[in-house]
Amino acid sequence: MHVLVIFAHPSRGSFTGQVAEAFCQGLHTAGHTVEFADLYQEGFNPTMEAAQFDLETSMDPQSPRPGDVQAEQARLDRAEGLVFVYPFWWSDVPAILKGWFDRVWTYGYAYAYEADRSRTSQLRVQKALALCLAGHTDEKLEALGLRDAHYRILVEDRLLGVGIPEAHLEIMGGLSGNLPERRTELLLRARSLGQAF
Repeated sequence: MHVLVIFAHPSRGSFTGQVAEAFCQGLHTAGHTVEFADLYQEGFNPTMEAAQFDLETSMDPQSPRPGDVQAEQARLDRAEGLVFVYPFWWSDVPAILKGWFDRVWTYGYAYAYEADRSRTSQLRVQKALALCLAGHTDEKLEALGLRDAHYRILVEDRLLGVGIPEAHLEIMGGLSGNLPERRTELLLRARSLGQAF
């Protein structure tokens, strides 16, 4: 399987970067090919400008999209698997990744409406995973309802909602305090998730 890994953290040398690397090692071990997209390093512009907004709200699937959006969609066209690796900031993805969804999930590509109001999609991705790192412990994420809320928004709306047949969320919590044993455990988990993808 060819997997597109989208990395959304300002530092590739961060622990989030180490988790992304471990996950990719697992993918390679399993025989998958990987395309790695580092949104910060590549300078992806997450801000939707007025011209693109006008295209989106025209709901014309033939409207030309900006070149950088077309480049992201070309990456998606090559992928059978899609993985997002990012930190959990203020109960959501980093702004650059939210902007990626805003700009790349265009009308006529990620979704469109038929005459009967049913949704269609041009996405070819068959499987997706959101791999999210959080400071809160798993227990606190559950107690606050953050895991369920993030699942509904990211998996149910942004992934399953655009026609990807299979999508999962893996929140790796408990990173506050930088405990070495927790980090080792999560790196092993990331590698295992890559092998099983």
